Amino acid sequence: MAFSLHGVHVPHRKNTQDKPVARMDVPQTVTIPMVMHIGKAAQPVVKVGDTVKVGTKIAEADGMVSSPIHSSVSGKVIKIQDILLSNGAKAPAVVIESDGEMITDENIKAPTVDSKESLMEALKESGIVGLGGAGFPTHVKFNVDPARIEYLVINGAECEPYVTSDTVTMVSRGSDMACALRVLSKYLGIQNVIIGIESNKKAAIASMKQLSEEVKDACTMQVKVLPAVYPQGGEKVLIYHTTGKVVPVGKLPIDVGCIVVNCTTLAAIGAYLQTGMPLVEKCVTVDGGAVKNPQNVMAPIGVSMADLFAVCGGLTTEPAKLIYGGPMMGITVPDDSAPVIKNTNAILALTEKEAKLPKTTACIRCGACTNTCPFGLAPAAISKALENKDADLLTELSVNACMECGCCNFVCPANRPLVQNNKLAKVFLREEKAKEEAKA
Repeated sequence: MAFSLHGVHVPHRKNTQDKPVARMDVPQTVTIPMVMHIGKAAQPVVKVGDTVKVGTKIAEADGMVSSPIHSSVSGKVIKIQDILLSNGAKAPAVVIESDGEMITDENIKAPTVDSKESLMEALKESGIVGLGGAGFPTHVKFNVDPARIEYLVINGAECEPYVTSDTVTMVSRGSDMACALRVLSKYLGIQNVIIGIESNKKAAIASMKQLSEEVKDACTMQVKVLPAVYPQGGEKVLIYHTTGKVVPVGKLPIDVGCIVVNCTTLAAIGAYLQTGMPLVEKCVTVDGGAVKNPQNVMAPIGVSMADLFAVCGGLTTEPAKLIYGGPMMGITVPDDSAPVIKNTNAILALTEKEAKLPKTTACIRCGACTNTCPFGLAPAAISKALENKDADLLTELSVNACMECGCCNFVCPANRPLVQNNKLAKVFLREEKAKEEAKA
């Protein structure tokens, strides 16, 4: 696998980056899934009929790679039921009927942090996970030997079309980010911080340069202005373009001395350290051609898409597609009852024109997919190997290195489902490996 400076120039459509963040009214109900992170589902610690307040813990982490969950409203638990997640799996969810008061739990207070151990405990109790999309529990990511950390890389690229929630975070929450950087520097010894931001975010760049001056007493922070080329915000791509380091296939960023944290995640850490309020709300970009007044909305975790669309004046037409996230790597959902979860950075309601896919035709062997792949993979060859069920060739073609960014689909003149085939190829390899292990 070789890194390249390739990618694609997607339409930016940053319609909301200069608009103030709207804070929505208290919703009537919230539906909070127990799976909002990578790892094991959290286990509910409340029952139907219980009264909860804002910040009340409603689920405990189950094991090391998990995360606790807290109520985003005050009110009463009215249901604990299975819901269908966007990935097709089912998971328990706690449904809370709001009392409209938004009363804060009396146990909320800023954590005492005076060591690495107490910092890790605070991060765990905060319920914070990666807010850029992956949802990896933050306390796990930072729980490494400090001697291994050479760079803290902040992801401010936000390269997907439409999405601007990270951009408004960088512009408006510099003080929270500063608090987090000072504490991480003090207890993890982090000295070298780099934030990567695409060049089309002028206000965010200016804000982060000011932040670098504010935290120079604690660490050295560089602001790297990067070309506005998708997928600049991909973790391994960002590491390469900010530090020059290449993360090998099957390895983690820490294996090359890096920890990558989304800018909104960093701001959430700082806010929790100052207030003790766990992660109960999220800034979400609400956009798409079917949305009447696109804007960023500060929303309680668990509020429905329908409630968020209502904040934005409703929909002007029946959407052809509803998406969590951006149009390149986002996940479609069946209807607008789907709740905002911890790592929801955007919801899109696309019109028929925006969502319509052209007809698929035969591969013309142009090589555009390989030429634009950030990792230099050969998606057309992977599709052929999958068709032939050739596990050895799929391994040789490094399909597991695919970050599923969709650049190959975007440039394919034949409109072939290349990234979908890459995903299926990974599943096929896992199945083949399981068969081999079962035989052994």
